[in-house]
Amino acid sequence: MKMMSEMWTTMGSTLASFMFLWTIMRQYCPYGVQRFLEKYTHRIMNYFSPYIRISFHEYMGDRLKRSEAYAAVEAYLSANTSKSAKRLKAELGKDSSNLVLTMDEYERVTDEHKGVKVWWVSNKVMSPTRSSMSYYPEQERRFYKLTFHNKYRDLITESYLEHVMREGKEIRLRNRQRKLYTNSPGYKWPSYKQTMWSHIVFEHPATFETMALEPEKKKEIIEDLITFSKSKDFYARIGKAWKRGYLLHGPPGTGKSTMIAAMANLLAYDVYDLELTAVKDNTELRKLLIETTSKSIIVIEDIDCSLDLTGQRKNKADKLSDEETDKDVVGRKEGKEEGGSGSKVTLSGLLNFIDGIWSACGGERLIVFTTNYVEKLDPALIRRGRMDKHIQLSYCTFDGFKVLANNYLKLQTHPLFDTIKRLIEEANITPADVAENLMPKSPMDDPHKCLSTLIQALEKAAKAEELEQNCPIQHEQLLQQNGSIKENGELPPDKAVNQCQL
Repeated sequence: MKMMSEMWTTMGSTLASFMFLWTIMRQYCPYGVQRFLEKYTHRIMNYFSPYIRISFHEYMGDRLKRSEAYAAVEAYLSANTSKSAKRLKAELGKDSSNLVLTMDEYERVTDEHKGVKVWWVSNKVMSPTRSSMSYYPEQERRFYKLTFHNKYRDLITESYLEHVMREGKEIRLRNRQRKLYTNSPGYKWPSYKQTMWSHIVFEHPATFETMALEPEKKKEIIEDLITFSKSKDFYARIGKAWKRGYLLHGPPGTGKSTMIAAMANLLAYDVYDLELTAVKDNTELRKLLIETTSKSIIVIEDIDCSLDLTGQRKNKADKLSDEETDKDVVGRKEGKEEGGSGSKVTLSGLLNFIDGIWSACGGERLIVFTTNYVEKLDPALIRRGRMDKHIQLSYCTFDGFKVLANNYLKLQTHPLFDTIKRLIEEANITPADVAENLMPKSPMDDPHKCLSTLIQALEKAAKAEELEQNCPIQHEQLLQQNGSIKENGELPPDKAVNQCQL
């Protein structure tokens, strides 16, 4: 017993002496000497150890950008090992709306891949560059360390790490907050903290389930989008950039913008709303394209108004006569008002933006144009290969009405549905107009009153169309003279019919 006590006393004394010497060395030994001793100590230990260690640092080099590999490992471990870890950190992840649980510092967990066990450790080190008189805290350098046996080197480095990166990126995409971007005017880019794209959180609630579309068309569009999102290998095999163009065209109020939001929500893509009038020239347009990310939708709404692409290209004589007013240039007025020299984006620059060499940067990207007047667009802009799929969004049908009735009034059937079906086949009315008539305007508005209001609107629209067919000249004159005409060119039917009869 006495010998055991002496042994513990000697061991405690030795450890205390070692800790004292280590503290003195850490405090007074030059940093370079410390690094030298650590370096060769690790070499000696690694020579005898059968284990391999791989580190994934949060920041590399100048610390300007967070490591994608570190972020993927963090997401993978938060989803796959947080249940086995005993100490966790809870935080809102970057660009995420969900609470993320991650391993706390110095926590160790195990993972298994194809029967092989590996160990993950969360670590951090302090930067030694801080002065003792500095008011700023030491910089933390966090990293994850993966440890595994040497005999499984090929399996871990080729198969397991690929699995971790793939799973981690998918988890990050599921948890991230999607964003809606708009481009800043080019002359503002050099200013402090001004970037090419500004963004807010994308929170549009539109889905295909709530859109007033025929079921067949809805199914066709959804299948086309999902097939595209899963076709990375197919596009690589056929030698095409992984992108697809959609042209949405139809009268105002038919749901073109809502369709874009539904597409983004279906595929979990970011949305880049490109304002061409704020783009200085073709070079600037190309820079904006480079700054977009994969898994995104690039949108140019009302392209017939953004660019002078109204119909066929002019002949040489017309170009000469219109040299000052029509040079295939956009946004002159806006550019001058903002202090710039005017925008000079050309049709050629836009075509190269859509399917030129630079359009292949990134991947999994949709390009969507919307227009109210597809016949005004240059055929070169909307041909297949640029705008691969043309989707016409027209006036509301009875199938579309039933979707809206369920959305707004929670009705799937009603005695007035038969009357509405008959009228909606006779009149041209947009889904936006149908939705406005179905929306309750006060707490006293019940479904029957809203449907009755819609029936009145359909009857007026039908009378206006009858007037246009029977008295086209008078209808045209009255549309130009009457000050109470709607934006879509419709005349109040009672007044129109009376003047036609006169």
